[in-house]
Amino acid sequence: MTDRENTTMTDHGIRLVVLDMAGTTVADGGLVERAFAAAAAELGVEDGSPEHAEHLAYVRATMGESKISVFRHLCGAEDRAQRANSAFEKAYGDLVDEGLIAPVPGAREAVEELTASGRGVVLTTGFARVTQDAILGALGWQDLVPLTLCPADAGGRGRPFPDMVLEAFLRTKAAEDVRQVAVVGDTSYDVLSGVRAGAGLVAGVRTGAHGDDALRAAGATHVLDSVAALPALLAGDR
Repeated sequence: MTDRENTTMTDHGIRLVVLDMAGTTVADGGLVERAFAAAAAELGVEDGSPEHAEHLAYVRATMGESKISVFRHLCGAEDRAQRANSAFEKAYGDLVDEGLIAPVPGAREAVEELTASGRGVVLTTGFARVTQDAILGALGWQDLVPLTLCPADAGGRGRPFPDMVLEAFLRTKAAEDVRQVAVVGDTSYDVLSGVRAGAGLVAGVRTGAHGDDALRAAGATHVLDSVAALPALLAGDR
C-alpha cells in the first residue's frame, strides 16, 4: 500500500490513535542511557568495559522494548534482571523528578486536536507503571487522555509484541476494526508492534531513537518529522 493510498483510507477511517511516550510525545534527552548506567552498576558491570559497551549497544538497538525484557536478555537469571530493572526504573524516575523531560514540541496540542476530532487516543510505554506515572505527573498529563498503558497492563508483554495496541483497541472500543487504528512511535519496535496488530496506519517519527531506514524496514507506512504532523496527516492535509 502506498502513502497516497493509505492517506486516502485514513481520511475518515482512523478512530483510535496509539502513541508511544518517550521519544515520540515526550523528549527525554537520552535519559534511558543515563539510567542504564545505574542498572549496569547494580550488576557490577564496569563502565568503559567491553561488556558495558556490548550491553549499551543492545539497549540502543532495542529502544521501545519492555525494559524488563531487555534486562532478561542481558542478565539471563531472573533475579539479576529484576535487580537491574529496579535500578533502572529508580534512576529514570529520579531523573524525571529532576525536571529533565519535556513534551515534544506540539505533542500535547496534537493529542488535544486528535481528541477534539472524535478519535480515541492512548499513550503507551515500555517502562513500568511507576515510571509512566512519574512522567505523566511531571508533565501534568494525568488527565490528557483517558487511558495509558504499560506492558503490565497488557499481560506483561511489551513491544515488539502487538499486545498494548490490541489492549487499547479492546479497552477503548473506539474502533470497530484494527484497520481503524493508527500506531505512532520513534523506534522500529513501536512500528513492528503496530504492524503485528494489523493497524491501518503505522507511522514513525524522527524525534527519537531510530532513523528513517530502520522505521521503514520495520514496516512504517509513513515517517513524520514529529507527532505534531499527525493530525494533518489524518485529516488528509499532507
